[in-house]
Amino acid sequence: MTKFVYLFGGGRTDGSAEMKELLGGKGANLAEMASLGIPVPPGFTITTEVCRYYIEHGNQYPAGLEDQVKEGIKHLEEATGRVFGDLKNPLLVSVRSGAPVSMPGMMDTILNLGLNDELVKGLAEKTGPRFAYDAYRRLLAMYGSVVLGVKDEGGAGVDPFDAAMEALKEERGAASDLDLTAEDLAELVRRYEEIIERAGKKFPQDPWEQLWGAIGAVFSSWNNERARIYRRLNRIPETLGTAVNVQAMVFGNLGERSGTGVAFTRDPATGENRFYGEYLLNAQGEDVVAGIRTPKPIEELEREMPEVYRQLLAVREKLERHYRDMQDIEFTIEEGRLYLLQTRTGKRTGFAAVRIAVEMVEEGLIDEKEAILRIDPAEQLSQLLQPIFDPKEKAKAEVLAKGLPAGPGAATGMIALTAETAVKLAKEGQPAILVRHETSPEDIEGMAAAKGILTSRGGMTSHAAVVARQIGKVAVVGCDGLNVDYERREIS
Repeated sequence: MTKFVYLFGGGRTDGSAEMKELLGGKGANLAEMASLGIPVPPGFTITTEVCRYYIEHGNQYPAGLEDQVKEGIKHLEEATGRVFGDLKNPLLVSVRSGAPVSMPGMMDTILNLGLNDELVKGLAEKTGPRFAYDAYRRLLAMYGSVVLGVKDEGGAGVDPFDAAMEALKEERGAASDLDLTAEDLAELVRRYEEIIERAGKKFPQDPWEQLWGAIGAVFSSWNNERARIYRRLNRIPETLGTAVNVQAMVFGNLGERSGTGVAFTRDPATGENRFYGEYLLNAQGEDVVAGIRTPKPIEELEREMPEVYRQLLAVREKLERHYRDMQDIEFTIEEGRLYLLQTRTGKRTGFAAVRIAVEMVEEGLIDEKEAILRIDPAEQLSQLLQPIFDPKEKAKAEVLAKGLPAGPGAATGMIALTAETAVKLAKEGQPAILVRHETSPEDIEGMAAAKGILTSRGGMTSHAAVVARQIGKVAVVGCDGLNVDYERREIS
């Protein structure tokens, strides 16, 4: 029988970094990290072959996959001591994409899968009600959007689940989601379920139905519009397909001894050889990437959790020496314990690419030939020629607000509050600046069309920053003095 499922972590690892075509970059590197002794939550990868079969056969799975997935879940249960669908001690999993070529945020992710209206009560007894309802509301929002297709209700490009969160925070006088109580989050769960029902959908209460729905949605996301646009922009073949990674959840939202972050082994903007990244306490990974809250610089973790910070520095050294390139890592801290959720070759600006290549030759990591081959003249060298403001004119200008410099150069243009508007203006020959609270993967075409990107939230590892660096786009992120009102179509 063809092997469709490859295990990693929990004392058994089937794959390696050399198997990216089959396991995708994420799955292959998770297996590699597990083999290196780096702490990785146990999981399994469903191969890219299954994705291609699924798409070619009208959303059907190959024979034998169901039994292999059941064995994969059994592996997670044995490794964690939890049981999938159990009322008292439930195993929760994440379901993530992972193509052979990195496509940050272009395909779909579902976290905390395995909860339902009854299981959340058992989890609340075990871990506390605030954590349990926080996990459940995240699942409902992700599953509702990704699997059930519940999208913007008003046509203003606003996610209905985000809108419900913002409305509740305003009602409760909460500055952020951390200020909401367990009762508030239970109310948010009720509102999220209403949003799903209003859309004519139903959230499945059976964890196995949830799992198969999520797996199918991730495979289908290979052909969603944003993924197709991203592949066209980056000359990625349409035939590769994505793997699916199912992994035991570790929780960064268990309190102040827990957190999540994204880091680079070198500065992706300048190439400087320093550990560079951001994190949030009491949060899950999507919070950092999506720019829900503006995160803290990684250096502050040394003060808040010195032992975890030392472990991260050791992982940084090990991964960069092993892969011989700058790495982009995602991590979670669960009650003081560090876990790595991803490593991949980090996206960088043209400035950074040249500096990293030169310094890695000097450090003996690579030779001169490899350094030259790492520089893409069409993309990275062109970034070195980006226009900048005249220093004298810049000195005269009135400063309206400040943010973080996420992309190279300078730009001017008309304000576009949606990706569609940015695309329309570009087609009319008018330069546009895409202005958002934070960008999402759905904005990719507008980000490519705009001359620059400005966000009021997020940090240097947010979606806007990562994509801007990769495509050489001028970007300022986390400009918290900026107020963006989508409904009134104005900024202040």
